[in-house]
Amino acid sequence: MRLFSEHCKWKKTLFRDFEMTNNQPAVETNFLSENDNGELVSVVVPTFKEAENVPLIVRKIHKVLTESQIPHEIILVDDDSQDGSVEEVEKLQQGGFPAFMIVRKGSRDLSLAVIEGFNRAKGSVLVCMDADLSHPADVIPELVSCIKQDEADFAIGSRYVEGASIEAGWSVFRHLNSKISKSLALPFSNAKDPMSGFFALKKETFLNSAYLNPVGYKIGLELIVKCGCKNIKEIPIFFSDRKYGSSKLSFQEQLKYIQHIKRLFDYKYGDLAKFFQFCIVGATGAVVDLSSYNIFMSFMPIEIARIIAIIIAMTWNFEMNRRFTFSYGKHRHWLKQYFGFVCCCSIGAVVNWSVSMSLSRNFEFWSEQLTLAAAAGILCGTVFNFLLNRFWVYKKKD
Repeated sequence: MRLFSEHCKWKKTLFRDFEMTNNQPAVETNFLSENDNGELVSVVVPTFKEAENVPLIVRKIHKVLTESQIPHEIILVDDDSQDGSVEEVEKLQQGGFPAFMIVRKGSRDLSLAVIEGFNRAKGSVLVCMDADLSHPADVIPELVSCIKQDEADFAIGSRYVEGASIEAGWSVFRHLNSKISKSLALPFSNAKDPMSGFFALKKETFLNSAYLNPVGYKIGLELIVKCGCKNIKEIPIFFSDRKYGSSKLSFQEQLKYIQHIKRLFDYKYGDLAKFFQFCIVGATGAVVDLSSYNIFMSFMPIEIARIIAIIIAMTWNFEMNRRFTFSYGKHRHWLKQYFGFVCCCSIGAVVNWSVSMSLSRNFEFWSEQLTLAAAAGILCGTVFNFLLNRFWVYKKKD
């Protein structure tokens, strides 16, 4: 009688929370009391315009986990598709499937959808997979076992380890895109497929993560980095093409991935990452400088052309650093920041000149290696310039 009472209390809590948060029909997910949630596995599936795939993926997940005797709930997080997905889930609920759907309003973002699903999950183990049937549901028990047996902090359904395969028909562009994405992720993980959207981890690991601020669709990489997952196990899968619906991988999503990589660099490497970005901006500024100079010198005196080119390049560097290297400061007063940036560049130039001249005139080695002395001056000037910008012009507010 006491167990039945606890069960009813838990169901009532779940119904109330879901109704208040999402304005959607409340859904019963399984028949476990709160004390049994240590065995529960929560499978989170982000969706957008996947109405045809929703019943198929839910049935596959439920069949595999039921046969493996794994208590589970299936959480579909939809970015307001308005394509009949909600109605499909309601039909599944009527058929007894332990599934419910959260409908997100506002901006559409796969990673944020997964995070919302993980936050709402009741299980001790979290699984994420795509809704398009590209990830094989029959691998879920192995992923879950790796996590429950403490064989790994993070288990990945991998496309690139021995024994894995990808359905034939991928275009050259898709293969190239995948290789470039993997290469950009190398500074963060030595996993073969850290970009996979099919993975599992403990709810406790997720809750102990650093601040999550992903953008785009590579939530797995975000969690590997922010949750500090070092012990990663990859399980080979057969990655198949979607049967229904269309791919959501657009050029805009690829740009978001670049933005995501920058955020991870900033998080993991701090000021070293910002210095690297500062140098890249400086290199692009040199291109802008020389290009402008060559354009203006064709129809005006070179003295004036040089001044204009320097001003254009300096403005370019300022704006690029403001938007990318120190993006947290881009909403502050533009003119005040620009003045500070110009002052820093001027001081950096003086440091550059002073170091190169001092080395050239006071040391025999450097007097014979004037180019190296100039390079040393450039390096010192750049470091000095960066530090002034980082801690004065673009100083973070407390």
